Amino acid sequence: MILAVRGAASVRELGIVLCGVLLTGGLTACNSAAIGQPPPSTVAQTSTSGTDVQPFRSVRTYTGVALPVRLRIPSQRINTPLQRLGQAADGTIAAPTEWQVAGWYDEGPRPGQKGPAVIVGHIDSRSGPAVFFRLPDLKRGDAVYVDREDGSTVRFRVTGRRQVAKARFPAKAVYSPTLRSSLLLMTCGGSFDQSAGHYRDNIIITAVPG
Repeated sequence: MILAVRGAASVRELGIVLCGVLLTGGLTACNSAAIGQPPPSTVAQTSTSGTDVQPFRSVRTYTGVALPVRLRIPSQRINTPLQRLGQAADGTIAAPTEWQVAGWYDEGPRPGQKGPAVIVGHIDSRSGPAVFFRLPDLKRGDAVYVDREDGSTVRFRVTGRRQVAKARFPAKAVYSPTLRSSLLLMTCGGSFDQSAGHYRDNIIITAVPG
């Protein structure tokens, strides 16, 4: 699964496309995602002379919110450690390296911090179901727990489920900036396009603290 960073740098938005690959004997896991790029850390420039322009970089802070280390969804028997997913050298977001482990995009908000925290995972593998195989079965009101490095836990409740065509992913609507904490759980879904070798849709589960 490759998480590609795409999108306009002027808008804090993410978009995702997850898919699988057709192999002899069955389907692999959801193996590709496109996540729109957050704005760069360079937010302004100041000039000390007529020619010297020094970049000013904002300082990212996460006061009172520790790193997420585990995701638990009791209703669907999902219990997985969380890998930290950054960006690869080619501008893609590194994917979870194991089918049974989900990953948190660590260049976005941490779960419990203001803004949409993003966790992604494979839906299937070459040998069978993967970590998010039962994610599409989540219902409104289901509890989602994120355990953090400091021993604290933040509880979310599911507020919605969307299935969208990856070719028409509504990045701005899904990932618009917000002062409210939220959690986005994503995997692939829908029918499998054998000619293209991937799933046609994305499953997006939204949750808020509570």
